[in-house]
Amino acid sequence: MRNTALAVFLLCAAEALCGTGLSVGIGRKVITPDQPPVWLSGYAARATPATGMLHHIWAKALVFEESPSNRLAVITVDVLGLSRPITETVAAHLNARYGLERSQVLFNASHTHSAPPVWPCLSVCFNFAPEDQKGVEAFNLKLTEALCDVVEMAMKSLAPAQVSSGRGAAAFAANRRKFPDKPVDHDVPVLRIASPEGELRAVLFGYACHNTTLVGDNLMLNGDYAGFAQLDVERAHPRATALFLQGCGADQNPTPRGTVELAQQYGKTLADGVEQVLAGEMRPVRAPLRTGFKETRLAFSPSDPELYQKDLQGADLFKKRRAERMLALHQAGTPIRSIPYPVQAVRFNDDLTLLALSGEVVVDYALRAKREYAGENLIVAGYCNEVQCYIPSQRVLSEGGYEADQSMVYYGQPGPFTDKVEEMVFGAIHDVMLGVGARPAADTPSLP
Repeated sequence: MRNTALAVFLLCAAEALCGTGLSVGIGRKVITPDQPPVWLSGYAARATPATGMLHHIWAKALVFEESPSNRLAVITVDVLGLSRPITETVAAHLNARYGLERSQVLFNASHTHSAPPVWPCLSVCFNFAPEDQKGVEAFNLKLTEALCDVVEMAMKSLAPAQVSSGRGAAAFAANRRKFPDKPVDHDVPVLRIASPEGELRAVLFGYACHNTTLVGDNLMLNGDYAGFAQLDVERAHPRATALFLQGCGADQNPTPRGTVELAQQYGKTLADGVEQVLAGEMRPVRAPLRTGFKETRLAFSPSDPELYQKDLQGADLFKKRRAERMLALHQAGTPIRSIPYPVQAVRFNDDLTLLALSGEVVVDYALRAKREYAGENLIVAGYCNEVQCYIPSQRVLSEGGYEADQSMVYYGQPGPFTDKVEEMVFGAIHDVMLGVGARPAADTPSLP
C-alpha cells in the first residue's frame, strides 16, 4: 500500500512538472454587425429590427494540440444556431489549411435569441425585403470568415498549457414543459486552461438552459445570460478569455425572465459558479486526445399533404409558409423524410469526455448519457455543429407539445420524428463513445 501511494505521489508530481502533454491556443473575434438594420432571430413575433446593443457578440476558439497531427478545435459563437452550409464550409477550410479532420472540429452555438439570423435556420419566421435579405447574407459571410479566423488565431497562439476540469452548479434553469416530471440539469462544467506557471489563459464553461431571459419584445443585440457570464468571468480575469458551451437545454428556461436585470443576474450567478470551481481543487486533463464523429439519420413520421392544404387555408402565417414549402417538395417528388444528424465525441486520456449533440436537444439526453457513462467525467453539449430543429426524447415525443411537434413549423420541417428518434441518437452516441475509448458505467469504476 505504501509503495502504491508513493507511486501515485510521484506520478502527480511528474504531471505538475511536465504538464499535461497538451498545448492550447486561443482566438476571439467580435461578430457584431456594423451596418444597420440588424434583425434578431429566435422569436417569430418580432416585426422590426434591433434598435441597439447591450454588448458585443463573439466567435471564440480553443485549439488543443497533442501533436501537429492530433489537434482539436472547439469553436463557440453567440448565435441562435449554426447551419450545415456554414459548418461544412469552415470545416473544409480548416481541413485544407491545417489538416483537421471533421472529428477534430467542434462547433457550439450559445442559442441567444438576441443575435442576427443564421440563414436558412428558422427562415419560416422571416419575410425579408431584398435589402434586409442582403444584410442577413452579409452577416452569414462575416460569420463564416470569423469562425475560420478565430481558429487561425488559436493556431498561432499555441503554447504548452496546464488543463484541468471541475464542476459547479447554478439553479436558475427550470423545465418549461407543463408535465409532472420536470427534469433539469444544473451542472456547470468548467475547463481551466493555464500556462505552465499557472497563469489563467482561458475558461470554457457550460450550462443547459435556453438563452431566453430576454423575450420577444427585446430589440437590443446581446448574448443574454451567457454573454453576461462571459463578461463577468473576463472582468474577474482580465488576461483570460471566457467561452460558453451550451448544454442540452432545449426544454429549459431561465426562470423568471423578461428583463435585462435578470439576464445580468443569471450571468453573475453562472459566473459565480465558475469562480467557485476555479478556486477549488480541479482534476488534471491530459493527452492522449481522441476524437470521433458519426452522422446518423433521424426519420420523420409520414406527412399528409392534405394537412398542409388545410394549413394553407388557415390563419397561421408560419404554418402557411411551412405548408407551401412542404407541398412544393411533395409535388417535386422530394419530400423530407429524414435529416442527417451529427454526433461527436472527444476524450482526453481517461480524464474528460465531451459528447457533442446537434440540434435543440432536450435535457433527457444529457441525463441519460450521464447515467450510462457514469464512470466518465462527462460533459454533454447540445446545439453543436448545426441546429436543424428540436430533438425530443421518447418521453417528450409521447407527451407532445412544442418541443415534440409545434416547433417543427418554425424550423420548416415536416412534422414530428418517429418514436425511434431517441434510440437512433443513442445508437450514434454509443458508436462515437466506443470509438474514443469511453466505457459504459458497468465497465468503469466510479470516479473518486
